[in-house]
Formats: sequence, C-alpha cells, structure tokens
Amino acid sequence: MTDIEFGLDTFGGVTYDAAGDPLPHPQVIRDIVDDAVLADDLGLDFFGVGEHHRPDFAVSSPEMVLAAIASRTERIRLGSAVTVLSSDDPVRVFERFSTLDAVSNGRAEIVAGRGSFIESFPLFGFDLRQYEELFEERLDLLSQLLTEEPVTWQGNTRAALTEQRVFPTTVGGLRTWVGVGGSPESVVRTARYGFGLFLAIIGGPAARFAPYLNLFTRAQDQYGVAHQPVAVHSPGLVAETDEKAREIVHDGWLAMRTRMGQERGWPPPAVGDFEREIESGALYVGSPETVATKIATTLRTLPVNRFDLKYDQSMVRHGMLSQSIKLYGSQVVPMVKDMLA
Repeated sequence: MTDIEFGLDTFGGVTYDAAGDPLPHPQVIRDIVDDAVLADDLGLDFFGVGEHHRPDFAVSSPEMVLAAIASRTERIRLGSAVTVLSSDDPVRVFERFSTLDAVSNGRAEIVAGRGSFIESFPLFGFDLRQYEELFEERLDLLSQLLTEEPVTWQGNTRAALTEQRVFPTTVGGLRTWVGVGGSPESVVRTARYGFGLFLAIIGGPAARFAPYLNLFTRAQDQYGVAHQPVAVHSPGLVAETDEKAREIVHDGWLAMRTRMGQERGWPPPAVGDFEREIESGALYVGSPETVATKIATTLRTLPVNRFDLKYDQSMVRHGMLSQSIKLYGSQVVPMVKDMLA
C-alpha cells in the first residue's frame, strides 16, 4: 500500500477574485498551469485536467493546457480527467496525446470517458440518441490505435480505416484509463479493452464502490487480460482547520449542486447533505489530519493504485486552492503514507 500514487485533478472551474467576481477564463487557465508546477515541486504523481464546454469551466482543450504544464515540469505524469471520447475523434485523440507524450518525455496519460455533461454533443454535431454507440465505437477504435500498428476498422459513427497508421509514434506507448461513474457495464467494458479503471467517487461512502472493483478483477480474469491499475477520484479541499475548509467550500458546493439539480432534474440539496458528504460521503474537506484520515480509510477499503483529489471548488479564490495543494502535498500525503505503512 505504500506504493499508492497520489494526484490532483481539476475541471478548470472558474475561480473568483477578492470582490467575489469570477476571473476571466485566460487567468484561470494560467493559474491551473501554476497549480501543476506546484504539484510537481511537491512530488505528487499525477495532474489531471478535465474537458468542458460551458461557462463555469475554463478548459475545453486539456491537451493544450497539459502541454504548457509539460514545458514547466519535470516528473509529474499528465493526463485528462476526462477526454470526452464520445464527441471526439479517436485518431485525433491519439495524435494529440502522443504529441503530449513527446513534449513531456513520456509522461502523458489518456483518461477517456463519456463525461458528466452533454454540451459537447450539439457543439460538435453529434446525436444524443447515439450516446452509447458513439462511446462504444470510439473506445474500440482507440484501443486499436494504441497498438501503434496499422489499423483496419469499420463502424457506424465515423469513416472506416484500412491499414491506417497514426503519428507521431511513442517510445513506450500511452497509459490509458477509462473514467467510470459507477455503472457495472462500464466497469466490464473497461476490463474487456484492457484499460485502467479511473473511478469517480463523487457521492456516498467509498465502501459502496468495492463491488465494482471486485467486478473489474473478475471481468479481467474472464477476458484473460492482464490486471490493470485502478484509480479513484473524489472532490475535496484542505485548509488549516476543519471549520475553515467547510467555510471555503460550502457556498460553492451548494450553488453547484443546486444548479446541476435544476439542469438534470435532481431534488435540491437537503439540510445536512453537505455535512454528511464530508463526514461519511465523498467530500474530502477539512484539516490535513481530517483529510489524511479519510483518504487512508478509503485506501484500506478499496484496493486501488492511485488516489486523486479533485481540488478545484466552485466560487473560491485561487489562493485558497493553492494553499490546499500545498497542504495536500506537504502534509496530507505524507500522513496517509505513514498511516498505511
């Protein structure tokens, strides 16, 4: 368990200035690059950047941001969180990440997924009625492209390929994961293609996801593929005290949950939901000791290879996120390693 990796993920959420006004997207993107440099300096293992196409998130092209990060970092691995594969082209995905792998000297990773938002479908002209078919076909094609051998492929959602190679090639291949929200079908599909499982735990206790990891192991055995790594990703923020951390996160969490509920037909947050998610759910919010204890409990419960803290929060200042990263890297991670050892 002492070999577990620790990373950070961001969706590129828009941060706020001291007056409570949202910062412009260009500034948010530059701040994300600085965050990754800080994470590299702290010795963290992975930095993931999400893809969104809506005003409350600044990053629509993770690979561009990751390339900028690659030029200023030395060792930290860099990937998406996630690349919305359903509305992208697998050939272009491979080409962009193999290019990122070159400029980062072999540090690029793909985390492919369907994403938690659907804005990219109308934006790029895709039919939501093909939601499942688009992802299945594109994942199948990506799996073949990753062999870096000539590919012959045919499907219903893009042009066929005949003995086609893609470039640039890589030296050691591209480590690839599938981001999964918790459906058994997605877990089994990830196993079938031989990808790593990147499990997003964004609500409820971590223990309820243990059956998915057991399913992943059984499915890999059934398909006769080598066992692949598992990562978990959960939102959180670290501050000097529990009270300070909750104060920083609460208003933005409430606003985001309410907005998402209105968009997706969820009921509004109930009184006590925020506190329950911190105390027994998927929010890793608190002092270094509190967050470290919760992460260690999760890692004892779930046999995973990497824990990523999704560190950006709604309606907060960037300085608070920077401080959270510092505390996570310098205090939380060492404490977790000691607890596990």
